[in-house]
Amino acid sequence: MEEAIQVLWNGGIILYPTDTIWGIGCDATNSEAVEKVFALKQRASKKSMITLVESDSKLNRYVKQIPDIAWDIVELSEKPTTIIYPEGYNVAPNLLAEDKSIAVRIVKEGFCHQLIKKFGKPLVSTSANISSESAPLRFEDIDKRILDGVDYIVNLPSDTKLKPKASTIMKIDMDGTFTLIRK
Repeated sequence: MEEAIQVLWNGGIILYPTDTIWGIGCDATNSEAVEKVFALKQRASKKSMITLVESDSKLNRYVKQIPDIAWDIVELSEKPTTIIYPEGYNVAPNLLAEDKSIAVRIVKEGFCHQLIKKFGKPLVSTSANISSESAPLRFEDIDKRILDGVDYIVNLPSDTKLKPKASTIMKIDMDGTFTLIRK
């Protein structure tokens, strides 16, 4: 964990187990690091990425206004759920979508939760694949270009429990209406 944190502080990118699948991550407040992730994934910078925080108390630091319904969704969600909020701030500008919205997931347990907590900043989370290719569900399925392109690969025991499924994603507007993006 200490080495991963050092790489993050130095603007590097890591391959790490999130609360769902293996992901590519960096300091969500560092524009240059975010750009490195876009380049590695060969992803258009117009497509935003998910930001991970370790507690709901951190939402106000990165989301300008939180619709009331979001608190209920965060509290009642039984599986990892990413919410796209109308406007983000205090993160790298190139992490926000063109409309300034921000996708945030609260990680409630496990290695990823501890990493974010010790790092003290939000992390970028995007699947460990080249854009337009399928997201790997197991470490063994990660493309060599990704493995070679990150600055550090978190080395966890093989019995680390991941939930090999991407999170639910929903977009919430300030009026409380929401759209399910991915189930």
